[in-house]
Amino acid sequence: MKDNNIVKTKSYDFAFRIIRLYQYIIDGKKEFTLSKQILRSGTSIGANVEEAIGGQRKKDFVAKLSISYKEARETHY
Repeated sequence: MKDNNIVKTKSYDFAFRIIRLYQYIIDGKKEFTLSKQILRSGTSIGANVEEAIGGQRKKDFVAKLSISYKEARETHY
């Protein structure tokens, strides 16, 4: 992925790592509840960054980035 937006690039790379982690957990550890939650929160970071970039107003941009931040904190937890 070639892009000049560092947040977009890092959130994409992070989502890719989260997907690999999810696959590892369900294949090896047979755990589904927490692994699904980390998959949802970890991949939604990039989705919200993408929506922020496409926002029509500055308020939209800030709101979506705030959601991305919250999802990142949830994933970290």
